[in-house]
Amino acid sequence: MIYQFRSKAGPDVIMLADLTKRIFDILGRPLEPRGILTVEQLPNLITALETAILKDLEERSKSDSEDGVEKPKLADRLGQRAYPFLELMKQAKAKDEPVMWGV
Repeated sequence: MIYQFRSKAGPDVIMLADLTKRIFDILGRPLEPRGILTVEQLPNLITALETAILKDLEERSKSDSEDGVEKPKLADRLGQRAYPFLELMKQAKAKDEPVMWGV
């Protein structure tokens, strides 16, 4: 399934279900076919996602230093994959606009 996130604050962001599910697990929110991230919720959600991205980078840097361990693929990095969605949330917060999907 494909999810399209919209906000008047920035361009639409389209993500596949696997990434969307991973991000919503990080945010502690259920993934529903339709929904809204309100302006009041955005600061906490942005912080939660940024924290998860930093944790992912730390874990990858630790595994890179270990010998004999295959390095994770670049495309699997959370920060790279979640960047467009994170930016949309930041733009929406700055312009006091919600982020919606499934509408």
